Amino acid sequence: MASFISFMLLAALIGMASWQAIAAEPSPLQDFCVADLNSAVRVNGFACKNPTNVSADDFFKAAMLDKPRDMAVNKVGSNITLINVMEIPGLNTLGISIVRVDYAPLGLNPPHTHPRATEIFTVLEGTLYVGFVTSNPDNKLFSKVLNKGDVFVFPKGLIHFQFNLDPHKPAVATSAISSQNPGIITIANAVFRSNPPISDDILANAFQVDKKIIDLLQA
Repeated sequence: MASFISFMLLAALIGMASWQAIAAEPSPLQDFCVADLNSAVRVNGFACKNPTNVSADDFFKAAMLDKPRDMAVNKVGSNITLINVMEIPGLNTLGISIVRVDYAPLGLNPPHTHPRATEIFTVLEGTLYVGFVTSNPDNKLFSKVLNKGDVFVFPKGLIHFQFNLDPHKPAVATSAISSQNPGIITIANAVFRSNPPISDDILANAFQVDKKIIDLLQA
């Protein structure tokens, strides 16, 4: 038993060291670098707040992530609550954020990507159909039906989605994301609602459809 515990501790330490080595963002060079969101200095991330002015509140937010969200805020039936460096300045340089996602019955978190982060996704309530698609040329779909307590990983930068399969009950999930500011690109919005719009000639050629269909989608 003692040898098994020793082995598990060693495995945990190796895992922690590996995570630090392959983290999406550089490891911090001090205990913390609380973001000074009002600083005029432009760096990759945010300039550090003077440590003498840092308090516990810089690492805290009463986010009420235990409370259901309004799922009628958009037509796809989902509501995303992201807690990143803009919400908790103490996350600056720490390479992590958290998100709660609420799904209406048959609600969808549509195909999107996080250009700067990997996501580890956990279902808290309900049943969700999730998946991601690999890059060209294979474009292979990896998908799974998840139930309460199940965990799934969306690799960094790959297009992924979640769909609530239940037509009668809502669902809830949470994710840890490997960036203080992971970014999100919703594919339909980026392609059909860019500002200014992408030429319908280009999109019609790309999708091999009539320009009238592109105009309808852009509208």
